[in-house]
Amino acid sequence: MVILRDGMCPGLDEELLRELRAADIKTEDLVSSDTEELAQKCSVSYKALFAIRRVLLAQHTAFPVSGADLYEELLSSTAILSTGNPSLDKLLDSGLYTGEITELSGGPGSGKSQVCFGVAVHISYHLKHSVMYIDTMGGISAGRLLQMLRAESSNTEEQMQALQRIHIVHVFDIFSLLECLHGLRCGGLQQASVGGGSVKAVIVDSVSAIISPILGGKQNEGMSLMIQVAGVLKTIAKDFNVAALVTNHVTGGGSGEVQAGLGLSWSYIPRTRVLLERVERPGSLHCSLRTATLIKSSRQPCHVKEEFDLQWWSRSEEGSSGKRKLGASDSC
Repeated sequence: MVILRDGMCPGLDEELLRELRAADIKTEDLVSSDTEELAQKCSVSYKALFAIRRVLLAQHTAFPVSGADLYEELLSSTAILSTGNPSLDKLLDSGLYTGEITELSGGPGSGKSQVCFGVAVHISYHLKHSVMYIDTMGGISAGRLLQMLRAESSNTEEQMQALQRIHIVHVFDIFSLLECLHGLRCGGLQQASVGGGSVKAVIVDSVSAIISPILGGKQNEGMSLMIQVAGVLKTIAKDFNVAALVTNHVTGGGSGEVQAGLGLSWSYIPRTRVLLERVERPGSLHCSLRTATLIKSSRQPCHVKEEFDLQWWSRSEEGSSGKRKLGASDSC
């Protein structure tokens, strides 16, 4: 509810505000009050109050929009960003959608960060767009990004240009994360776009590493701060037409199944959720194969699985034009 203030609209000055407050009208209740009765009570012109009411309604009322208009807006504003991995793209119905939050969840070593690295490199190098990478665990490595880029191109200049389009921010507490997100919303994304492609992806790796410690116990503000983070992320994704990609940990459910962390309230935030798990092969200590299971989606059937290789983003261009084929002699 918006509080009435001086200069809020033409004709709403300090003197009129005093009269309205005397009549116990301090908020937008003005628009629902009987205008004629209020004019008599406040000794104010009926026409003046009626004009102010019309302006307030125009400024703060949600007007209906047709489904056709919404669909046209969707077509004009939504882009689909390939992750660079055919199996993940298939699972995600072609890739990451701008205007939405996509979540990767999984246990330690499931490959969440490696997928984020690969997505950032692909968007930067192949799609020529900038990426804002918010690292909350200190896990991102410029050397690893460069290694992936060297697998894409042997041209040093192209590698450096792609690296310059990946903007990395380190934050290690919830307040720093909120400050960073608000900064992006208030001009940071435009600044990051200067000198390179426009920012089309914001990656937070990991959102749970910052939010989990403040949930539960005596820290009553934890839930509120989590919803604030979610709200700003959604606003950035929608208003700036960027794809938001976040990572989350997993917990054990009541019946023993693995489920994404941060509880029920957070589960409504991402539009799409993907669970990453290791593929265990007999006799193999280090397997780069992972399964991705779609556990929430508004476009695809849930519980669909795809297997992919984390080394896909580090493959050599020579002899790797399609999916990685596993032969009988392949060891993970």
